[in-house]
Amino acid sequence: MDGLILAGEGVPPGNYGNYGYPNSGYSACEEENERLTESLRNKVTAIKSLSIEIGHEVKNQNKLLAEMDSQFDSTTGFLAFMEHY
Repeated sequence: MDGLILAGEGVPPGNYGNYGYPNSGYSACEEENERLTESLRNKVTAIKSLSIEIGHEVKNQNKLLAEMDSQFDSTTGFLAFMEHY
């Protein structure tokens, strides 16, 4: 077998050089994983931002409700007071 070079001969283990067969499949999977990871990262960032905005809105609504409750209590007290006269 002098002069005959077998596929992968002289290439370090785990590195398939320019033959491309194993690396091309792995690379395609890695590229797809990277793309999906980036897409997921963008979605998580959007959801986080939305949840923060919802939290701010809930705080504002609770403050408004507390103010309304206080005003209703004042009005109820005033009406109760006026009933006696």
